[in-house]
Amino acid sequence: MIDSKLLIHPSAIIDPSAVLAAGVSVGPWTIIGAGVEIAENTKIASHVVIKGPCKIGRNNQIYQFSSIGEDCQDKKYQGEKTYLQIGDDNIFRESCTIHRGTVQDNALTKIGNRNLFMVNVHVAHDCEIGDDVIMANNSAAAGHVRISDRAILGGFTAVHQFCHIGASVMCAAGTVIFKDVPAFVMSGGNPAKPFGINAEGLKRSGYSPESISQIKRAYKIIYRQQHSMEDAISKLQAMLADTPEIETLLTSLQQSTRGIIR
Repeated sequence: MIDSKLLIHPSAIIDPSAVLAAGVSVGPWTIIGAGVEIAENTKIASHVVIKGPCKIGRNNQIYQFSSIGEDCQDKKYQGEKTYLQIGDDNIFRESCTIHRGTVQDNALTKIGNRNLFMVNVHVAHDCEIGDDVIMANNSAAAGHVRISDRAILGGFTAVHQFCHIGASVMCAAGTVIFKDVPAFVMSGGNPAKPFGINAEGLKRSGYSPESISQIKRAYKIIYRQQHSMEDAISKLQAMLADTPEIETLLTSLQQSTRGIIR
């Protein structure tokens, strides 16, 4: 079903079952397959391939040569029905590749709102990307990765499967991540190591100087005082009543399954 107000180039190929809402534009030589739903005012450039089942929200921009919703690269995948869900106001620059999920997980790759995926970014099967995330050129998330709100991955950052990148994390260019990165932490290197708190990012997100100071204190407990992870979590729990700012950091530690970068 195609709304009459669409701006579709005559060379585009759109499956009759695809659902495109008002204000969607589709550039030349773009292919939109069966099971694709695209909400209002999303702009799709030339030479884009979108495969379903896939739902794309409002006001997204998808640049040329991107592949959205393709089968995953997991050798266990045998053609099962899996999904991709994309929220609103995202930007996918040239040559991004976003794959659907697998039945071995939740059969879903999920992307939130207001994210920026720069040139040649890869988001693999079963990933979950939050809101306001930036993945710079040639960064890649392997299968089952979770990236929380406001995280920034520098160019050529590589994230190993099942890793969790916490909220407001900053990863330097070329970072290779094999373990979880706790919320608010700056990281870099191969393998990734911690380099303090992303104070500038927290400031831009509205954290007060006092809150940032408390988060730095929590960071020192984790990384500078030679505590075991169990003891560090216990000390942060004791701080929580007086310093609610560290709750996101504490939660990211408690939910870690791969261990954190050291």
